Amino acid sequence: MPILDRSDEGAIARLTLNSPGNLNALSDAMLAALRAEFDRLGGDRTIRVVTIAGAGKAFCAGHDLREMQAGRQAEDGGRAYFADLFARCSAVMTAVRDLPQPVIAAPHGIATAAGCQLVASCDMAVAAHGTRFGVNGVNIGLFCSTPMVALSRNIPRKQAFEMLTTGEFIDTARAAELGLINRAVPHEDLDGEVMRLAETVAAKLGSAVRIGKRAFYEQLELGLDDAYAHTGAVMVENMLDRDTNEGISAFLDKRPPDWQR
Repeated sequence: MPILDRSDEGAIARLTLNSPGNLNALSDAMLAALRAEFDRLGGDRTIRVVTIAGAGKAFCAGHDLREMQAGRQAEDGGRAYFADLFARCSAVMTAVRDLPQPVIAAPHGIATAAGCQLVASCDMAVAAHGTRFGVNGVNIGLFCSTPMVALSRNIPRKQAFEMLTTGEFIDTARAAELGLINRAVPHEDLDGEVMRLAETVAAKLGSAVRIGKRAFYEQLELGLDDAYAHTGAVMVENMLDRDTNEGISAFLDKRPPDWQR
């Protein structure tokens, strides 16, 4: 079985972290598989939404600590390996943002450290009731500095700092309250709810969603005036799209749009 499973349902690509024996840890092999799949998806215009789930009893327990400890055996004490590891992990997380398709996380069980980072890096998240989220590295002496980047861009800073410094878990109710996830559902309903959301998004005009996702993240990094200037230009681009013209005309004519992409 592949370490990362992909199954497509229409315009939806369903990725499953498939290493339940180590709680789907972001090992070197898992990071490589994710990066390769994201590279493929980035150029696939037939796919409009991506979902990410985990096999077994957990979504993702973060980095593979055994691999990390093995990396210490190098002559430099692991400095080069660790620098490369965290750079590769960061590249995977930013690849989620850079994908033209919206990405929906479907965590269950636990999502800890870099696993929590992966949830925070996705555009949306629907969790199973009972899922626990944490950035727990501080409990073993390793502050979750790279997971902090995604986490602190999802939830308020004081709550993020509390999670980072206490190493305590939060439950799905608190995760939804803080904005780490969109909502939680019973475990038996998780797959259906994720697919319902994915199908809703996939039914929209693909070019508009691609333009919108890119602009969403770009404007977040800008001041207010620059954000309005940038998104105004994006809306001009969007309005000039043939399918946008068709969508508006169809709405005014009270008929289904004949979208080409």
